[in-house]
Parts: sequence; structure tokens; C-alpha cells
Amino acid sequence: MTTLTPLPAQAPRAPAGGERSLQARAAIALCLGLLAGLGGCAMSPPAAWEKGQLAKPAMRMDGDGLEQRFTQHIYASKENASGGQSVGGGGCGCN
Repeated sequence: MTTLTPLPAQAPRAPAGGERSLQARAAIALCLGLLAGLGGCAMSPPAAWEKGQLAKPAMRMDGDGLEQRFTQHIYASKENASGGQSVGGGGCGCN
């Protein structure tokens, strides 16, 4: 009669060098993305000679005031028939 000897307990194996879990890859990608995103925040404020370009009317966020009023007038003329702008009435101009 033979006796069976128990095998020693084996610790879980770590993945081989080139094998990484999906979670590890996602964590690495997230860290690299954050580092790349934060790298863009390290810009210095514009120098004195660069501020002239930023002060031009074309660089404003709201654009040209006259063009904006013209666009608003066109929009109001088109939408007044359905009450889209402040004045009611039909598109014909009669109130």
C-alpha cells in the first residue's frame, strides 16, 4: 500500500513580464492621459508683445458687436412668426 504525500501549497503566480491585466493597462493609460493633460497647463502667461494679438477685436469670444446685432436681427425676423424673439406677430411685420 502506498501513501500519498500532500503537495506543497503553491502561491499564485504573478503574470509573466509581458502580460498585464486589463485593469493595470487602464490605470497606466489613465495616468499617462492625466500627465499629458496637466502638461498643457504649465504654460506661462502671454508676454507683453503677445498681448497685442490677443487684444484684437477678432479674438474676442463674443465676436464683432455689429455682426452680432445683424445676426440677432436676422434671427428675430425669422423667428417672430413663432414667438422666438421678444416681439410677437407674423413675419410680415404687422403686429
